[in-house]
Amino acid sequence: MNLESKSRLPMSEINVTPFVDVMLVLLVIFMITAPQLEQGVAVNLPEVTTNALPGQSQELVVTVTAGREIFINRYPVKLEQLGPKIKEILSQRPEKDLFLRADQGVPYGFVVQVMSVLRENDAKGIGLVTEPERIKQ
Repeated sequence: MNLESKSRLPMSEINVTPFVDVMLVLLVIFMITAPQLEQGVAVNLPEVTTNALPGQSQELVVTVTAGREIFINRYPVKLEQLGPKIKEILSQRPEKDLFLRADQGVPYGFVVQVMSVLRENDAKGIGLVTEPERIKQ
């Protein structure tokens, strides 16, 4: 009789195994999706040895790909449309600064042409984005 009364008592231990299983599944999901959340267009940036500049929260980034395609943040634009669109965007921003990312395979003359269009349409400061130089072993 004594054994029957002990087996009917409520269990006071918490089973954490289902909780751990759910947390591991969530960890795997976040590890897979986090690299895909990068914003922007993939370009092969030139490498330099300077330190990075401190960033702000809502940067305006103009990207020029190796195929001479131009993007404002992630949205493609033609060179002819770049000026009016940049002017409209900068008119609504207190800072008139933006960043220019250009693939290292793009001819220098085309990058300067894009910079000229940006300057003519109220861009006060243009920061050039580069990658840190990799140490060759």
